[in-house]
Formats: sequence, structure tokens, C-alpha cells
Amino acid sequence: MERLLISACLLGVSCKYSGGSNALAPKILAALRERFTLVPVCPETAGGLPVPRTPGERRGGRVIARDGEDVTAAFEKGAETALGLARRFGCERALLKENSPSCGSGRIYDGSFSGRLIPGDGLTAEKLKEAGLTLYGEGRVKELI
Repeated sequence: MERLLISACLLGVSCKYSGGSNALAPKILAALRERFTLVPVCPETAGGLPVPRTPGERRGGRVIARDGEDVTAAFEKGAETALGLARRFGCERALLKENSPSCGSGRIYDGSFSGRLIPGDGLTAEKLKEAGLTLYGEGRVKELI
């Protein structure tokens, strides 16, 4: 069975910055589990960030928390962990949380904490794309099932 790297928050793990999750509907999760062995990862917690935590957004190559703290090193560490998991388990595809400064693929918040989206990738998405994985956001989950 194919293995799919997946953002842990989409599985219902309470790891997002606010302490909650972004759980997919139970029927969608069941369909994914029928087709894939799911390999969960939260790059932000894997990088050492706590739950809850101050939200961060990308500004160029950096990730800056709303309070001004540069958290890039934790995001980079988490991206390396996610890539390591993908390689270890032979994942060729990943289902990642949209708009995230780590997992967002194609669109991310602009770094101003205004809710404005711009073209771009989170640090983990960027690293996984460079390694050749095909990325999906939760808005494209039906393409996987």
C-alpha cells in the first residue's frame, strides 16, 4: 500500500498553533486510510515549537512569529524531519495543511498577519517539492481518493 505523508493536524492531532486541529471529515479520513498508509508529521512541533504557540508567517526566507521572534530554525528543523520521514517511508506524495508557513503549498500568508494570502510555499512544502514529492492541500484531497 502506498504511503502518504500527511500533516498531523489534518488527522485531528491538536498540534496547530492555537492548540486545536484541522481534522478532515471522518469519511475522508476513512477513504484515505483505505488507499494509503498514512505517515503523520507536524513539522512545527517536530522542530521543537510548543502547542499552543505564537503564530508565525513567512517573510522571504524567514519565519517570524507575531511577537517578532525569528522561529526560522525550528521551522527548518521540522522541514528536515518531515523530509526524513518521507524518505524513510518511501512517500512520493504528501497531503499538507494549506496556507501554513510550514506546510502551505502554492499560497501562504504574506507575513503581515493581516490574513492576506500570496503565492508561495511553506518551508516544509518547499523542501518536499525540491525532493520531488507531489503535494496536495486539503482542498485537493478528493484527487487522492
